[in-house]
Amino acid sequence: MQITIKHEREDDGRWLAEVLEIPGVLAYGATARKAMSRAEVLAVHVLTEQLEHNEIGPQSS
Repeated sequence: MQITIKHEREDDGRWLAEVLEIPGVLAYGATARKAMSRAEVLAVHVLTEQLEHNEIGPQSS
């Protein structure tokens, strides 16, 4: 599965990154790179939990 990470700088200077394919997967960071890295890690965690609970199945190519 490929993911798309959108990021933007907030008014307070923090960066917010969002994984578009997984609702609710958002992460903040002091830099764009840190926010995107945290969002990616969170996405993997969410997908792992969904697989473990049979909420999603393997995707065919």
